[in-house]
Amino acid sequence: MGDVTEEEMDSLTFKSDTVLSDVHIHCPNKRHLMVRLNAVGQPVFLSYFKLLWNTDNSASEKSGREAPAEREHQYSSGDELCDKDRNNLKNERESNTEGLEALLDDDGDLEVVRRPRSISDLEAEDLSRDRVYPVILMKGKEDAFEDEEQECTCTDVVKIEHTMATPLEDVGKQVWRAAFLLADYVLFKRDMFRCCTVLELGAGTGVTSIIMGTVASRVYCTDVGDDLLAMCEQNVALNKHLMEPGGGEIKVKELDWLKDEFCTDPEALFSWSEEEIADLHDHCTVIMAADVFYDDDLTDALFRTLYRITHNLKKSCTVFLAIEKLNFTLRHMDITCEAYSHFRNTLNDLENLQDGKMKYIVEPIKPDFCQFLSYERIEQL
Repeated sequence: MGDVTEEEMDSLTFKSDTVLSDVHIHCPNKRHLMVRLNAVGQPVFLSYFKLLWNTDNSASEKSGREAPAEREHQYSSGDELCDKDRNNLKNERESNTEGLEALLDDDGDLEVVRRPRSISDLEAEDLSRDRVYPVILMKGKEDAFEDEEQECTCTDVVKIEHTMATPLEDVGKQVWRAAFLLADYVLFKRDMFRCCTVLELGAGTGVTSIIMGTVASRVYCTDVGDDLLAMCEQNVALNKHLMEPGGGEIKVKELDWLKDEFCTDPEALFSWSEEEIADLHDHCTVIMAADVFYDDDLTDALFRTLYRITHNLKKSCTVFLAIEKLNFTLRHMDITCEAYSHFRNTLNDLENLQDGKMKYIVEPIKPDFCQFLSYERIEQL
């Protein structure tokens, strides 16, 4: 890891242009394993996100059998999760208060109970201190996941490599709320996406593409930048066990919205073959994007890309867009609704477009469907 000192690793420095995703803040008791530094020297963490469903029913559904009609009652909503956490916290505080009173002597002084030198494993586990998160561990590439694999090998855990904080131009390396919201919708409407060919624009860490890959036939997971795409490809590999039952395939590709053509340079790491471009044009029926509307110029470029791609598709296509209304903008370096307003105006322009070739219809989706991933749903989603 070359030039990075131990002191630098122990302290995260937040500069004026640093952005931190709230997803990490609202994941208490999660182990964030630091596995490496990326090509630009940013710490890369590995986090586990548990799918909130009954694993037995999940397995039956992945094998092609229909789930029971009452299945929706087994899912947890964000409010239910919050209420449960509050109750647990309240009980924990009451328990801690009772324990504290028991340790006071007649004068009100605290009597410190020391752990005995010899103790059974069970008693040691009961007396062990809570871990402090995130846990930063230094491991080599070969054994980076060895310990964690023993803990999480089930089919209801999504493993994602990501960064914890980045400059604005690297926000795609973090995990954001709207990506989870869109992933929730995919799981809620899985029959709608079954066996589809899907294109994701601005996939970032690839979490939504990975969830889509559990039901769709093929997913073209796209973004720009070799470092980001390499992280995305690593995440796809980490979660291949989720896609194997359904036979889904994810192809990580470069797609730059500022360019009018697909990258077909055979020397480029994530370029397209002519066969893949033809497959996309012939079979794609779903396009999706999440958390990509934070800069007006990039929003304009995305809609130009959408227009260009949909004009080349042989089948009708549905585009799913997920957005958090309050977000950072590159122009103002602050939280604002301006990026959302520009997004809405551009979307209206697309809907009103009359070129005699394509017709675009915009329909809102209420975010009141079941929650399958553990994150905080806020009203701005």
